[in-house]
Order: sequence, then C-alpha cells, then structure tokens
Amino acid sequence: MTDHPEHCYELVADCPLRAATDLFGHTWDPVVLAALRTGPRRRRALRTAIGGISDKVLTDALRRLLAHGLIDRRAHAEAPPRVEYALTGLGRSLVEGPLTALGHWVTEHGDELLEAQGTGAGPAPLRGAGNRATGPHPPEHAATPRSPGGGATPRS
Repeated sequence: MTDHPEHCYELVADCPLRAATDLFGHTWDPVVLAALRTGPRRRRALRTAIGGISDKVLTDALRRLLAHGLIDRRAHAEAPPRVEYALTGLGRSLVEGPLTALGHWVTEHGDELLEAQGTGAGPAPLRGAGNRATGPHPPEHAATPRSPGGGATPRS
C-alpha cells in the first residue's frame, strides 16, 4: 500500500477501511469488545457477562483482538495466577466510536431489520442461475424426495 489515500480506490483489498470492517467479520469480536467497555475483566467474568459463548470461541476472539491491538492481556504475579483483559486506547476508540454508533442504529432500526430477515424481504434469487460450486439449480419438479434405497418416494 502506498502513502496516497487515492490508492485505496485502485486496490480496495489494501484499503484500511477493509481492515476495519474485517474487525466485524467474526460474530463474537464486537461482543467481547462491548463487554470490556466497563473495564478490565477476568476470563470467567467476561464469559459470564457475555453469556452463550463457548470457551473455545472466547479464546479465539481474545487472540484475534490481542493480535489486532484492540485489547491487552495483563497477568498479575499472584497465587493463584490472575489474568485480566482490557481495552487498549485503539480498542476503546472503536467501542466508543463505530461500535456505539452501530448500537444506536440497531436501537432505531433493529425491529425493522429482524422483520425483514424473518420475512425474507431480500431480493429474490434468480431461477436456474446457480453458482460455480453447485452449478445450475434444477427445476422444481426435479426435487423428488428419495428413499434410503435410492428410489423415488411417493409424495403425500
């Protein structure tokens, strides 16, 4: 990437905006950041505050956020060992800026968003278009249920 911001428009993959939006590509990362908004937390307290997150998923999220410089890991020399996670300045700026703005947007439009998702109000898929992985979609009459032996089963 060059020092010129217009380069971002030539090679979108190198754009800092893409790097920033990738931070929201993992479902739990923004949730972990939001849970750390109130201050440093130990792992167990973090997991309890979030709810519904597995230990493995929390570990993965913490590692990603550490690698991005959004959180710090502080190990205290105590018996038993105590480790806390906290937002860095960069992480706090993300939480207090774009993440808070997204929260306001969701508060205003969340019901509308969920309603659209529930009714499938998105654009209708093209008939027969398919994709490279699956090929063209078969016509509706070709979707005949099959029995375990491989033959067609009668429709009820």
